[in-house]
Amino acid sequence: MIKALIYFLVTFGGAFLAYKERALSRSGSIAAFFVGFTVLIGTGWRGFLILGVFFASSSFFSTYKKQLKKKAEEKLANTSRRNWAQVAANGGAPSVFSLAYAFTSNEIFLYAFFVSIAAAAADTWASELGILSKGKPIKITTLKKCTPGTSGAISFLGTAASAAGAALIAMCALLLFELPMPVLLMISVLGFLGSLVDTLLGAFVQVEYKCSVCGVRTEKMEHCLEQTIHESGVSWFNNEAVNISSILFVSFLCIITSQYIT
Repeated sequence: MIKALIYFLVTFGGAFLAYKERALSRSGSIAAFFVGFTVLIGTGWRGFLILGVFFASSSFFSTYKKQLKKKAEEKLANTSRRNWAQVAANGGAPSVFSLAYAFTSNEIFLYAFFVSIAAAAADTWASELGILSKGKPIKITTLKKCTPGTSGAISFLGTAASAAGAALIAMCALLLFELPMPVLLMISVLGFLGSLVDTLLGAFVQVEYKCSVCGVRTEKMEHCLEQTIHESGVSWFNNEAVNISSILFVSFLCIITSQYIT
């Protein structure tokens, strides 16, 4: 009972602080509370710390050189202040896997928990830092240069940031849970792979609109105070759907792979 109360206070305090610092919207802070609480129940303070590393680093890079990102953010449906959908898309899978580990004590679910966070970190770092690349990114469907912030585009900086994000989470897991080296490599590789899958889905499946006023391609359903026109992709497959799909893909791939390396 005392432990549960401590968990409640820690997660409530963290979510409230993130809301006050404008890292989360009101709905985002509520979702973050539930994600944090379930992770604490499932994996304890060590798992919660890894989740905190992801959230803190992602929040930092979201506001890093924000003025330089303004033009690119015209394309993006989401802002640096995350709402419940963004929190759920990145934190939902870790919550489920942490609870699965708590109920089963099966380390496979613990590894999936690590991979899901590594994939979320890899994608977030790639998006937030890749957008600052001095050179224009390459759209993987056309192999042509495009404007920063375009879904399904890659850059050297973004790719390097993705690998670094996955590696950081893997190293945190190694230090806190004393994992064997093959598991460390699996988390790093699958976390990075999650970012690549995210890019592929962003290029081929994610919905994209076009502003009827200025002509910009965007993820937003409204631009220049006018409703945008559906240009490509599946209408309901937005950025959050891309995030959760790529995270679940590599997480289940982790569950399969873990049976052969542990």
